[in-house]
Amino acid sequence: MLFEDTYRTIEKPSEGIFSDRGSKFLAYAYPINSENEAKAYLLKLKAEHPKANHHCRALRLGIDRSVFRINDDGEPSGTAGRPILNVLLSRDLTNIAIIVVRYFGGTLLGVPGLINAYKTATEEALKHAVVVEKTVDDIYTIEFDYLLMNDIMKIIKDDNLTIINQVFDNNCSIQVAIRKTQVNLALSKLNKLDIVVKYDYSL
Repeated sequence: MLFEDTYRTIEKPSEGIFSDRGSKFLAYAYPINSENEAKAYLLKLKAEHPKANHHCRALRLGIDRSVFRINDDGEPSGTAGRPILNVLLSRDLTNIAIIVVRYFGGTLLGVPGLINAYKTATEEALKHAVVVEKTVDDIYTIEFDYLLMNDIMKIIKDDNLTIINQVFDNNCSIQVAIRKTQVNLALSKLNKLDIVVKYDYSL
């Protein structure tokens, strides 16, 4: 299988609401890069909705879409977190967390009703979200002598690399994002120069 160097996520947070027999389901969608970010959003929503009965959630992380977490938060097993996650899977979204806050309306919805409610609330939140396709980038820091500045800048321009950070002093350094599929080509050009190229992380 060829390595995919793009993934789909949402541009910014969005919200949706679904009601059924008096119960209200408030869905919140967040773009995230770590589980800690999702936890912070959950704490914020718990503070905003202290009287809600449930804060059910699902998240999906990773460019290979391999990390996921679901939590039914007291709802019957499989009726909340899983339906939320299934929406993310069907839309092929990653680096995203969905939290659905439920206010119980006094009438039990049953398993099919709950599955439908959490799924529909999630879909409502995503209806208001802007889905964006992002490239998978490797981040490198290039360290070089000031005299090589023009050579370095030419490679950055020719290969369409994104500059994240730069320091120009006696010793210069530029941090760049290189699209995964272009890494070998860009590095082969850079490595012909008398410089240090260090791998930082993937994004």
